[in-house]
Amino acid sequence: MGNTIKEKCRAVRLVLSDVDGVLTDGGMYYNENGEYLKKFNTRDGMGIELLLEKNIKTILITRETSKITISRGKKLKVERTIIGALDKKNEMKKICKEYNIKPNEVAYIGDDVNDIEIMKSVGFCCTPKDGVDKIKKIVNYVCKLEGGRGAFREMADLIVKYK
Repeated sequence: MGNTIKEKCRAVRLVLSDVDGVLTDGGMYYNENGEYLKKFNTRDGMGIELLLEKNIKTILITRETSKITISRGKKLKVERTIIGALDKKNEMKKICKEYNIKPNEVAYIGDDVNDIEIMKSVGFCCTPKDGVDKIKKIVNYVCKLEGGRGAFREMADLIVKYK
């Protein structure tokens, strides 16, 4: 498989996305009852739709165990939402087996050090503009937009452009 962004995007058949810091700005709003609000960007939702038009499914995968994330995944009609994922690389391996795809056909977008191992294992990986520096050093593409402000959509547009 080629090494250019264009070639990597052409190979993508499935997108995995972290949630907090990618689909949200990373803020978590609490009240006395626990987690209360997360802010998502509607343009990222359209990015998921645009990928689906190219027969590319999206799966949300996060360490958090948020009911809000499950609700957002349902609204966006993502293929699946995986919460409480402590080993994202292992989850990706299971997904590849289930969907009969190779890791180099998977794109992943994440923003922090818990995403390093999965990023090293997929064909195309990205981070939002405000992803941590350690991640920026290993990804194929650093988005111009920040998490929760359209970074997922930017990645989706890039993949769709080359499909």
